[in-house]
Amino acid sequence: MSDRPGSWLRQLIAFAILIAIWQGAAQAGLLNPLYMPSPLAVALTLIELFRTGTIWIHIMATFSAALGGLALGIVVGAILGTAAALVPLVGELLEPVMIGLNAVPRVVLAPLFVIWFGIALASKIALAFILVAVVIFFTVFTGIRQVDRRLVERVMTLGGGWQALLTEVYIPSVTAFILGNLKVAVGFAFTGAVVGEFVAATKGLGYLLSFAQSSYNSALMIALVVLIMGFVLAIFALTGMLERRLLRWRG
Repeated sequence: MSDRPGSWLRQLIAFAILIAIWQGAAQAGLLNPLYMPSPLAVALTLIELFRTGTIWIHIMATFSAALGGLALGIVVGAILGTAAALVPLVGELLEPVMIGLNAVPRVVLAPLFVIWFGIALASKIALAFILVAVVIFFTVFTGIRQVDRRLVERVMTLGGGWQALLTEVYIPSVTAFILGNLKVAVGFAFTGAVVGEFVAATKGLGYLLSFAQSSYNSALMIALVVLIMGFVLAIFALTGMLERRLLRWRG
């Protein structure tokens, strides 16, 4: 932990060197600005987006889809994972379905969701949801299955019923697993939202990416990628703080 400030400093220095090399190569004419604009051009594009205020409606659309899908995916994935782990019949039915969904690149469902739910917010939430729900299902399913059976037997021997097992054994164990995979879930949620908007939408960061691609505006495209990365990294930092705060009991 004491090395963390030094680690951050080294990462910032490495990033600054990379940006300087990139800018220098652009100024020297080694990069075609049509395909690889300079960092300065990307920064000016970002500033212009915020100066005009046109970016905010797209940010809100993407965040609404990503966070909506994330919340639904966590709740539904946790419920299904718990049921599959504790009820053998449910597990026999659900596990093959989830394995099948996990084996397929789920972003390919985006066009199908557009057909089912239209180009509005619902199709983006649906894609983010399915990406997150599968991850959370296996997280909860594995977390419950890996609980020490001797601990379960001791609780039941001491007179604890299902309520005691859930509150004192399963939920603490599963919470640790979910928090450990929350960054993955957040990444999948934003992937679902942006890909869904890229396929068909009238607003959102994915829609702007599609527009930038069709107009060969590489500066806008890179600026949007940087913006999405910044938002996701900020949420990663928040989830990391939440994870450390809620898991202090583990020592």
